[in-house]
Amino acid sequence: MFGISGGELFFIAIIALIVLGPERLPKVTRFAGLWVRRARAQWYSVKDELERELAAEELKRSLHDAQDAMRDTEQKIRDSGAEARREFDDLRNAVANRHTDETPAAPAEAETPPGSPTPSISEDRSDEPRNA
Repeated sequence: MFGISGGELFFIAIIALIVLGPERLPKVTRFAGLWVRRARAQWYSVKDELERELAAEELKRSLHDAQDAMRDTEQKIRDSGAEARREFDDLRNAVANRHTDETPAAPAEAETPPGSPTPSISEDRSDEPRNA
């Protein structure tokens, strides 16, 4: 972890035994082990917290991207709906204009002589489109 080899550790242990003596060395090693465990636990705690924050940030970014995509899709749908409505209105106006152009000035009842059959609505007119 710190780049200390086995030989260096052995050298540190010999120096600690000489300086501290055999009575205090076990207490000092337990105390040092306790602090090392606490430092590791603190490091892992900080590391886990950072990972959670990064995951939350990534999730927020992903959610924001999804919202943007939904807004774009919604706008496209609205645009296509408006375009379809315009086309429908244009078609309806064209049909209405065609019917006003084909309507005779005088009513049809006045033109037919009495006693002749009246034309039905289902008569075939060659100039009108047929729906199948």
